Amino acid sequence: MKGLKRSINLNYELFIAKRIIADKKYKNSISSPIIKIAITAIALGVIIMLIAIATGAGLQHKIRDKISGFKGHVQITNYDTNNSDISTVPINKNQDFYPKFNSIDGIKNIQVFANKGGLLRTKTDFEGIIFKGVTTDYDWTFFKEYLTAGRIPDLRLTRTKEVLLSEKITNRLNLKLNDTILATFLKTSASKLPSNRKYRIVGIYNSGFSEFDSSMMIGDLREVQNLNKWSHDEVGGFEIVLDDFNTISKKGKEIYSQIGATLNSKTILETHPAIFEWIQLFDNNIWFIIVIMILVAGINMITALLVLILKRVQMIGILKALGGTNSSLRKIFLYNASYLILKGLFWGNIIGLSFIYIQYYFKVITLNPETYYVTTMPVYITLNNVLLLNIGTLVVTFLMLIIPSFIITKILPSKSIKFA
Repeated sequence: MKGLKRSINLNYELFIAKRIIADKKYKNSISSPIIKIAITAIALGVIIMLIAIATGAGLQHKIRDKISGFKGHVQITNYDTNNSDISTVPINKNQDFYPKFNSIDGIKNIQVFANKGGLLRTKTDFEGIIFKGVTTDYDWTFFKEYLTAGRIPDLRLTRTKEVLLSEKITNRLNLKLNDTILATFLKTSASKLPSNRKYRIVGIYNSGFSEFDSSMMIGDLREVQNLNKWSHDEVGGFEIVLDDFNTISKKGKEIYSQIGATLNSKTILETHPAIFEWIQLFDNNIWFIIVIMILVAGINMITALLVLILKRVQMIGILKALGGTNSSLRKIFLYNASYLILKGLFWGNIIGLSFIYIQYYFKVITLNPETYYVTTMPVYITLNNVLLLNIGTLVVTFLMLIIPSFIITKILPSKSIKFA
C-alpha cells in the first residue's frame, strides 16, 4: 500500500495533465484557437528549420562534389606553373607518391592529367575549350552520374580520338553524339603554329556547373602529350581524390609536406576560395533561421502556457487548498505544454521530411546554374541532424516556459475559488 501511495504521489501531476489534455471542454474552449496557433508555430518552425538545414547542406555537398569531380580534392603541379588551368610546365609522372601515396592514408585515388587550351570550330561557330587529358587511372564516377548521352571514352585503346563534351557546348555548336569536331590548339614553345585535330564525341554530360560545363572537354592524355611535344612520362600534374572531404585541409598539408621541393600542391579550397567562402555563408544563415524559429515558437508556447494557467485558475486554487505545492502545480502545466510541443514537433517533422523527400526524388524546385552551380535544389539531411534539431527545439522551448510558469505562485486559493 505504501508503494502504491508513493507512486500516486509521484505521478499525480502527470495524471492531472493527461486529464486536462483529454478533456473535451479543453479542446472546445475559447483558448483552443490560441493553443492551436502555438502548435502550428512549433510545426512551421520545425518545417522551416528542416528545409533550411537540408537545402543548405545539400548545396554545400553538391557544389563541393562537383568541383572535386572536375579537379580532385588536391592538385599537384610544377612550382613554375602559374594559376592558369593550362598545363605549361610538365612533371615526370615517376614520383614516389604515384600511383599510391603510401605515407598518407585516407586517399581514394591518384590520377594524372594535363590541360591544353584550344578552340572547337564548326562551319558557322567556334567555342573556347580546355582539353583535359587523362588516363586509365582516372576516376569516372562523377561523370558517369551526369552522363546524359553516350558513354565514357575508352582510354584502353592504343590511340583514341574519343572525347567527352558538355551538353552546354554541344548545344551552342549544334553538335550531337558521335559527331566529329575540329579542334584548334594554341601554339607552344615547341610548335610555333597552331595544331588542328579531329575528335569524335562519344559522350555528353551535364553537371549543371556552368563554370566547367562551358569549357571542359575530356579525352586521352596522350593527345595533350603529343600536342605539347612531351614524352610519355611527362604530365601536367596529379589529382588526388580523398575518402572524406572533411579532412581536406589536414590532408592538403600532409601532401604538401611529402612532395618534392620543385612541386606545389593546392586544395580546391585554395584554388576556388570565392565559391567555398560563399557556401560557408550558408551555415551562418542556417543558424540565424534556427534561432529565429525557436524564439518564435517559444514565444507562442509562452502565450499558450499563460492561457492554460489562466483558464484553470479555479482548479489551481482547489489543488492548493488540498495541499498541492507550487512546484507540483507548475509540473502539471509544464507537462501539458510539453505535450503541445511534441505534437507540433510531430507534425513539423512529418511535413518537413515529406517536402525533403519529394524534392530529393522528384526535383520539383529548379535553380539557375549560372548563380547556384546546380540545376535543381539539392537536399541533404542525416538522422543526427533531425534528432539534434528536435531535441534542441524541445529543450530550449521547455526552458523558456519555466519562468512564465511561476505565475502559479501568485494565485491564492481563497481568491481563485471565490471569484472563479
